[in-house]
Amino acid sequence: MTDALGLPMTVPAPGLPAHVTIYEVGARDGLQNEKGVVPVEVKAEFLGRLADAGLTTLEATSFVHPKWVPQLADAAELVKLLDRRPGVDYPVLVPNDRGLDRAIEAGLDHVAVFASATETFAGKNLNRTLDSQFAMFEPVVKRALDEGMSVRAYVSMAFGDPWEGAVDPAQVAAVGRRLVEMGCWQLSLGDTIGTGTPGHAEAVIDACVAAAVPVDQLAVHFHDTYGQALANTLAALRRGVTTVDASTGGLGGCPYAKSATGNLATEDLVWMLDGLGIEHGANLEALVGTSVWMAEQLGRPSPSRVVKALSGG
Repeated sequence: MTDALGLPMTVPAPGLPAHVTIYEVGARDGLQNEKGVVPVEVKAEFLGRLADAGLTTLEATSFVHPKWVPQLADAAELVKLLDRRPGVDYPVLVPNDRGLDRAIEAGLDHVAVFASATETFAGKNLNRTLDSQFAMFEPVVKRALDEGMSVRAYVSMAFGDPWEGAVDPAQVAAVGRRLVEMGCWQLSLGDTIGTGTPGHAEAVIDACVAAAVPVDQLAVHFHDTYGQALANTLAALRRGVTTVDASTGGLGGCPYAKSATGNLATEDLVWMLDGLGIEHGANLEALVGTSVWMAEQLGRPSPSRVVKALSGG
């Protein structure tokens, strides 16, 4: 049952947080795998619309070499075009020292590094071993902290790897612990190929906490490849996680993992949070309108079920 505005009936459930921070990744992770180049003006407007919708953490882009992710070759131009709003953070991904240089030059305050939980993906994505990847991150994180920046860390393939299969939660926790010890303030656990299930999500979170990574430093980043993203998110909330990565319209994938499909749609997440009475600050109607608009720019409908239901698409 919904109310007259098409919103879910609110029925709070015990053991859940009162507020959740939505870490919006649509402009970076959502668009990075698009085959056609999205004009930089469209990306800037997308970010503006997301801010208008009440989202306060908008991952804008990545300062990665254009050779690796051509879609993000316009990162510096995009940052210049941004209408930065008070109270809105615009973190960017920095893969290395040069990426950090560009983030500093752009006057940004928040950056993220992208680590791997598995040996194979570390080799394919970073050209490093599982252990030697930390030598690449350490100087980046230290210098960012010295510059007064905050640093987030992504741990990709935290639930499954297309080459190695299931990933031991203890291995994920060990990687995460090293990143936190470096000074990363938040750890985003990525289900890059979407194979996780709720019990698995709980096991990974529990392993991180057992490895002395406080639950309030954890975030979750679920892909919906097998339709498990919302179920996994709810499991994470029950474990005390209060930051959830999501992509408006369900856009996204990983250019280095062909089996990775779209991210958890921000609208689907908001519908669930509204139904549970959990505060998040976003306006669902504005998000749906933004997704419909972006779908028009991309020339295809949004995969978000909530967008389809509320827009009639």
